[in-house]
Amino acid sequence: MPNLPDPILLAIPAFIALIVAEMIYARVTGKAQFEPGDTAASLTMGLGNTVSGLALGFVAVAWFTYLERFALLEIGYVWWAFALAFVLDDFVYYWAHRMAHTVRWWWADHVVHHSSQHYNLSTALRQPWLSPLTLKFIFFGSWLVLIGFPPAMVAFVGALNLVYQFWIHTEVVKRLPYPVEMVMNTPSHHRVHHATNPCYLDSNFAGVFIIWDRLFGTFVPESATEPCRYGIVKNLGTHNPMVICLHEWWGIVKDVRSARSPREVIGYWLGPPGWSPDGSRDCSKTIKKKWHALQSAQPVDVDEQSETGPEQAAPAE
Repeated sequence: MPNLPDPILLAIPAFIALIVAEMIYARVTGKAQFEPGDTAASLTMGLGNTVSGLALGFVAVAWFTYLERFALLEIGYVWWAFALAFVLDDFVYYWAHRMAHTVRWWWADHVVHHSSQHYNLSTALRQPWLSPLTLKFIFFGSWLVLIGFPPAMVAFVGALNLVYQFWIHTEVVKRLPYPVEMVMNTPSHHRVHHATNPCYLDSNFAGVFIIWDRLFGTFVPESATEPCRYGIVKNLGTHNPMVICLHEWWGIVKDVRSARSPREVIGYWLGPPGWSPDGSRDCSKTIKKKWHALQSAQPVDVDEQSETGPEQAAPAE
């Protein structure tokens, strides 16, 4: 087995250099936004994620090592296997990411990444600390190992996927050439994913290839008439790393303690973020439903609509 390097650790100096460059660009041009407390929180979360990965990563390593004995095929370390694993890993990433926005247990971990109200390269480093404990790797990471890709290869291409996603966390890059925007995940597509505007919620889950969103009906283009607003539906109002890390977990604990039936326990734990037994809270589907109802109730300016191309039109469900 080859001793594969960790692409994320190798990329850290480039990450820091690009963040500094974007900060200088923001100061000189005003075309990007940084806030010291927010940036410090993002960097702290990134450091904590690296430490927790080293401390807790053995959980996933032990699982994949055990699972390897049940692999259907024995795929070696050849170039085409790396390429195929990279594409398949991104397909799995799409579904894992989509489920992280659908199941509250996994959202409690992933919400960390969405908690910044700014969108710059430092946001890419705002990562959770407890990911291995959610056991999401069992449900999604196992498939490639069961097919026959070596665990080290799966870990390597997964890290490459995350390295790719670093540069798309920026407002500096607007739109790339049409063929690139059609196939690849880009800053424009990922800005939409991070936005809290009702028309943008739960869209563009891709890691590297935006084709998955186009295939499975979750693609929404960035609209020139609908600037992205970042953060989460109910923003935290703090840069405290412990609050950023644990707030949704604590929310689950409080809700489960107040549950009056097994159904409510399951709903608060595994239901969509915002679920409540009486429907008094808003989840993304109800927010979007209310937004669509409001749009339907408003008169449409025919002349304005005729000047709006398909990439600018607000998406429909």
